[in-house]
Amino acid sequence: MKPLFEPRSIAVIGASRSPGKIGHTIMKNIIEYGYKGRIYPINPKADKILGYKAYKSVLEVPDEIDMAIIVVPEQIVLKVAEECGRKGVKVLVVIASGFSEVGNIEAERKLVEIARRYGMRVLGPNIFGITYTPAKLNATFGPKDVLEGPIAFITQSGALGIALMGWTIMEEIGISALVSMGNMADIDVIDVSKYLAGDPNTRVITIYLEGLKPGTGRKFIEEMKKVTAKKPVIVIKAGRSKRGAAAAASHTGSLAGSDNLYQAAFKQAGIIRAYTTEEMFDWARAFASQPLPRGEETIIITNGGGVGVLATDAAEEHNVKLLDPSPELKEKFKKAMPWFGSARNPVDLTGQAIVENYVEALRIAFESGEIHNIILLYCRTAILDPRDLAKAVIKLYEEYKETNYSKPLVAGFVGGEDVREAVRLLNKNGIPAYPSAERAVASIAKMIWYMRYLNKIKSRK
Repeated sequence: MKPLFEPRSIAVIGASRSPGKIGHTIMKNIIEYGYKGRIYPINPKADKILGYKAYKSVLEVPDEIDMAIIVVPEQIVLKVAEECGRKGVKVLVVIASGFSEVGNIEAERKLVEIARRYGMRVLGPNIFGITYTPAKLNATFGPKDVLEGPIAFITQSGALGIALMGWTIMEEIGISALVSMGNMADIDVIDVSKYLAGDPNTRVITIYLEGLKPGTGRKFIEEMKKVTAKKPVIVIKAGRSKRGAAAAASHTGSLAGSDNLYQAAFKQAGIIRAYTTEEMFDWARAFASQPLPRGEETIIITNGGGVGVLATDAAEEHNVKLLDPSPELKEKFKKAMPWFGSARNPVDLTGQAIVENYVEALRIAFESGEIHNIILLYCRTAILDPRDLAKAVIKLYEEYKETNYSKPLVAGFVGGEDVREAVRLLNKNGIPAYPSAERAVASIAKMIWYMRYLNKIKSRK
């Protein structure tokens, strides 16, 4: 799998001189994103493409080729794959459509047969490419810019993958890998997940899944168990409804199957299931930046009673255990608030809270052995600018994050445009922040669930 993520050389078969063509965009993205390996455009009608010498065939390239990206019509894919095999290419990234997703099963079978004969692997067909940011590789026809970070995203949907590339930039979510799976003729979700489980640049794996190939369910459970023992995996499973399942079948030729079966498989394999893309990336953001919980006991710190109550309800719904603070801990919290505040849990600093109140309460929470997880809430008030609070929280967090006091911290900031700025500031500095209390609670809940899952595995050994 290494040549797929860190190829030393790439041939773009079907590279084009014409802007707007997929073969042009992929070539341009590879060059402009900063790939450092050798690049060979293959086009029988061109001498040069984007400043690189073009070759009529992959067989004319004088060097070894690790990866061949195939951007030619379906009718000539098999001929090109044969040439790649003779050349000794290690992995084929087949962008072309027109295979099993439209009933052309025979052509797809032959493609895999050719690849097996020559010892090549195949990603696709029917995909938009692959990105691996640590190797400065963007071999897709999506946006050129991708923020580097520790979240991997594997997707069976090309259009959704491309859309989310843009969305992750807007939301400032850093990606390690983005892999378009398409029809999964050879390389499948399991192969990619297993590789990423051992990747030092990936902390959490997210997957958009429409379905598995028939007869692979048992293998999926057994192999994904090995992955989730190393890293959290969050899956959004599409095709839950009858009509959705039918749409998935015509989209990637996937067997959607009964949703209850998938639900059971995910549970057995230790996979966290999300129901929306927002949930998936909310939770991934928390896993990407925060240490795993060491225990269940969770504290809510807030300046608004109402938002504290909403968070308390959400905690119960998500099975998050809220700490009953000891009398000693309550006394400490009382010193961080006006006399009419509440030192119970939620710790209500009241609407009169200023930066110093929050900093003091947060310091107490970090240093308390009773507390394992912190949910920090803020409602916009006239006396406390959210950006000032965000800067103070970041400063304090930096103080504790590499110490024995380090523990998961998530934030829910509610308000208008300046609150949104504060949320972005927190996220940029590694503190997962959300525009509602409920989303913050749900994110910490998934981290606690994963901690329980790992503890369960360890107790079985």
